[in-house]
Amino acid sequence: MKFVDEAGIYVRAGKGGNGCLSFWREKYVAKGGPDGGDGGNGGSVVLVADEALNTLIDFRFTKKYIAESGETGQGQDMTGSKGPDLEIKVPVGTTVIDDDTGETLGDLVRDGQTLKVAQGGHHGLGNTRFKSSTNRAPRQTTKGTVGEERTLKLEMKVLADVGLLGLPNAGKSTFIRAVSSAKPKVADYPFTTLVPNLGVVKVKKHQSFVIADIPGIIEGASEGAGLGIRFLKHLVRNRILLHIVDLAPWDEITPAEAAVIAVNELHQFSPALAERDRWLVLNKTDMVPEDELEERCKSVTDALGWEGKAYRISAISGDGTEVLCLDLMTALDEQRELLAESAEAREKEKAMRTLIDEEGRNRIMSLREKRRKAGKPLDDDDFDEDDYDVEVEYVS
Repeated sequence: MKFVDEAGIYVRAGKGGNGCLSFWREKYVAKGGPDGGDGGNGGSVVLVADEALNTLIDFRFTKKYIAESGETGQGQDMTGSKGPDLEIKVPVGTTVIDDDTGETLGDLVRDGQTLKVAQGGHHGLGNTRFKSSTNRAPRQTTKGTVGEERTLKLEMKVLADVGLLGLPNAGKSTFIRAVSSAKPKVADYPFTTLVPNLGVVKVKKHQSFVIADIPGIIEGASEGAGLGIRFLKHLVRNRILLHIVDLAPWDEITPAEAAVIAVNELHQFSPALAERDRWLVLNKTDMVPEDELEERCKSVTDALGWEGKAYRISAISGDGTEVLCLDLMTALDEQRELLAESAEAREKEKAMRTLIDEEGRNRIMSLREKRRKAGKPLDDDDFDEDDYDVEVEYVS
């Protein structure tokens, strides 16, 4: 199983069946009259969200999807059978875009949610339909219309309430391991995380939220460096971003510099995404000498101009993570209540997600175009359909 979060497919709905030209024939019955039936409607193409899927890998191998056509009408006023709708299962969190017009056709964000992407052709009429007092033996019929066809781009974005942002080795995967049962790979080298990891954080018996870790971003990520930019789009649906800063970095970069790099790259990718509710988490406090801890924390908040609360944690020992998770649960519950009660808030949230989608997509497309003009290959890890082993898991 491979992790693929983008795919292009061609869909075509079925053609409507033609109407039938027929006259009733029976012994001893003269001039039985017209009895040609209508054709059947063509099948439509429908996408169905399925929570059992977590990758678009199937569309890497099968790219054409054609629904069945409706059958031609028959004599004795028999209508042709309707072509069955072609249902295509996609992961929950898939955005569907018309590749020719750039129009976003819809978002599939709930299990079982459907989206019709190609309407089946309308049935043709049999000659019975044209019978009248002045036209008792009509020979007119109509043909069924062709079904819609589209070239679609599918973009999958993992569904999570909280997204982790930070440089490689900031401790994001360790944090997920500490607060949930998910077990992403952890190692002492950069880019240990190659694909998004998801974990369910249980705060109380009936209270939980989903947290997502994406590959770390590095300086220049907005220009295509590293892995982070092609996964930043997975933060679109997150309601809170946790900016995790390593207080004891493994290289020569300072915590303050690392914090600023992450925020700058986020702004470059999508200014709207950078305006999302973002919390600051200072990690690896256990690895900093006590007499240096306050100074390092202050250097980060000063560099960011941070005025809100800065959480100090040690992901590996779990110190401070419980308080952070409780506060996250409280904030998420308040947001859910606001969205449930306020239509204005729901519209604002929808507009924000649409804007982030557009900014991120335009950024990635501009980088692809720049590489194309420079004669650089587009089949590298930043821009191809991806071939990493999937590590996405929901574990409670």
